[in-house]
Amino acid sequence: MLPIPAEELNGSGTLGPYWTFYRAVAAEQLSRWLPESPSTVLDLSGGRGRWSAQAARAGHRVIEVVDFRRAVEGQALHDVSKVRQVRADDLRFLPDESMDAVLAEERAMSVELMAESAMGDVARVLRPGGRALVCVDSLVLGMAILAEQNYWAHLRQTDEVMLVPWPDGSITRCFSSGQLRELLTEAGLEVEWIRPRTVLSPSTVDHVLASDSRALTWLVNTELEAHPDDDDTVGIHLVASARRV
Repeated sequence: MLPIPAEELNGSGTLGPYWTFYRAVAAEQLSRWLPESPSTVLDLSGGRGRWSAQAARAGHRVIEVVDFRRAVEGQALHDVSKVRQVRADDLRFLPDESMDAVLAEERAMSVELMAESAMGDVARVLRPGGRALVCVDSLVLGMAILAEQNYWAHLRQTDEVMLVPWPDGSITRCFSSGQLRELLTEAGLEVEWIRPRTVLSPSTVDHVLASDSRALTWLVNTELEAHPDDDDTVGIHLVASARRV
């Protein structure tokens, strides 16, 4: 069912080549998605800095929200020339129509169980024509985690919300492509596309990179040129782009 064992999902373990590929895909996807002209970008991806730094290097001014419910202990807030960190658990500090783009990477809307409310806030702060990039856990991932924990009675794909307990005690909300589309459209956003983050399997990636370590760029381009729109039968994460009309 799942091409990646659950113990590997934190990026550690034996699948180093695959996670190198995965991160390269995510970075290139963001690079292609970001606005062409300098813009104001809101980053809701958990305060780890990676996405904000990439957007800032591309010439954008970034507000990075460090949510105290998910922030790394001891993390200090900072303000640099193009990245301002703000500690908050909602977006009430931002006025309406103040952002050109919103990033919700790092499974932000899966960790946020009240995702409908959070997406409503995202739509509120986006300017007309502004866009949101959203990454969530997929039903494929959720069912695999349930199977590993022997929750067999829960392994049926329905239209209901799937809340999945992780071994560390946290809970994630997993989405089908249809549920993710509904989340975005009900917030008032127009969906541009939904796709798995990756469709190439770890075994394929490992085989290609073992044969030629220089093939990473080719693999990334191959992945991003595929068009598995709305396909939620593969991949641990779904990614969507949506626009405020």
